[in-house]
Amino acid sequence: MRYCSTRGGVQGWDFRDVLFSGFAPDGGMFMPESLPMLSPDTLRSWSGLHYPQLVVEVASLFISTQLIPREDLEALVSSALSGFSVPEVIKLARLKEGLSVLELFHGNTMAFKDLAMTCTVHFLDYFLHKERGRAIVLVGTSGDTGGSAIQSAKGLGGLDVVVVYPQGRITPVQEKQMITCMEDNIHVFAADGSSDDIDVPLRRLFADQELVKCHGLMSLNSVNWSRIMIQLAHFIYAYLQMSGMDQAEAEAPLPLLEVVVPTGGAGNIAAGCIVKKMGVPLQLVAMVNTNDIVHRAVQTGDFSMATSVTQTLAPAIDIQDPYNMERVFWLLSGRDGALIKSMMEEFQHTHRHTLPEHLHKVLSQVISAGTVADEGIVETMRRCWEENQYLLCPHTAVAVWHHYHCPPRPGLNRCYLATASPAKFQAAVQRAGLTLDLPEAVRALNNMATRYQKLERSQNWTIDWEDRLREIIQSISSARERRVTYYS
Repeated sequence: MRYCSTRGGVQGWDFRDVLFSGFAPDGGMFMPESLPMLSPDTLRSWSGLHYPQLVVEVASLFISTQLIPREDLEALVSSALSGFSVPEVIKLARLKEGLSVLELFHGNTMAFKDLAMTCTVHFLDYFLHKERGRAIVLVGTSGDTGGSAIQSAKGLGGLDVVVVYPQGRITPVQEKQMITCMEDNIHVFAADGSSDDIDVPLRRLFADQELVKCHGLMSLNSVNWSRIMIQLAHFIYAYLQMSGMDQAEAEAPLPLLEVVVPTGGAGNIAAGCIVKKMGVPLQLVAMVNTNDIVHRAVQTGDFSMATSVTQTLAPAIDIQDPYNMERVFWLLSGRDGALIKSMMEEFQHTHRHTLPEHLHKVLSQVISAGTVADEGIVETMRRCWEENQYLLCPHTAVAVWHHYHCPPRPGLNRCYLATASPAKFQAAVQRAGLTLDLPEAVRALNNMATRYQKLERSQNWTIDWEDRLREIIQSISSARERRVTYYS
């Protein structure tokens, strides 16, 4: 399996190369040069697998045994997923009126990011030990990614993690999961801006190939292909559990499953599109909050950012630059790197783009979309509790709103992805007039020491933030070369 950039300037990289990268050197994102197809027989043979076993099967399609032998891959995945709070790692909740919610939030930080993050960090640690190397991870987060990266990598000898989060735009639990980590390899920055603001200096840093090579700089955002690759597995798991495939006649076409996805940076919906392209009959619905660029792109072809990010009750998807849509556009354009390069460079320069007519047509056939305001989030959380005594997080409520307002047609099974625990979003729970018992791990955060640094908003904030982060990266490398602790 070889990988290429969505912008056409890079081909022939292997999984190890891509794993240790952020954006491709030409500014694009890495994707497999070709996708393996999953036959009905393959899907049927996987129907009895537990989720960790399914992750191994999926990962083995994209990682050569020369890089990670099968036995090592099985051990890495097993270790990565061993700390989840339910034995099956992910869990399907079947509620009233055909409402089926796939819970992806049973990891340490109670968010779906833990699934791919723990596996990806284990892959990194595997190669770093093998090569006696070091790397510095640079992560911008809208809330959950930073905490997941920190919890997955804290204390690892060959890896430092630099996380930048938008101060005042995430929940107290999300913030405390980051700033209470006191390990020497964790470095947290609170930025006076939005998550999209944070992406600007980070893209510039990753574009500096000398900096990247000199310091082993890499990304653990869903820019990283490994994150997307692991997320393929929960779409396939949902299909095997929910489609009714096991009841279909052997020669009959495979049944369709609709999967409804709360969407922000679009990594999850990109994974769904890849699985669909691999031959799994999925119907995909991308649900967004009032930061509705994905909805507008699907509905009208208008891929344009609003003037600012709107703060909502679902902060992890308060995103106006859904960077993984580049992967979706590339896949649906027939892997047209020149087109994607032109499109995305225009979008990055002007923050506006109208999709070509043929691409918009294909996109709207593959994905449908909806948008939900805070009132709809609260209404959905309240109604789901009243009918099922089941508490949704606000992001999952963005998806489940679709259940109450757009019922599935007869005979079509549907699954909603639950991306986080409601315990992380107490303000939204209270806004809905509901209560919850906080887990002990959440209550304990209030009594823990904190450590973080600020990135202040200045007149030239993008350059100032870039310079500050560059200095931090250089000073971390210097400390590691001298084999001294970074924090005294």
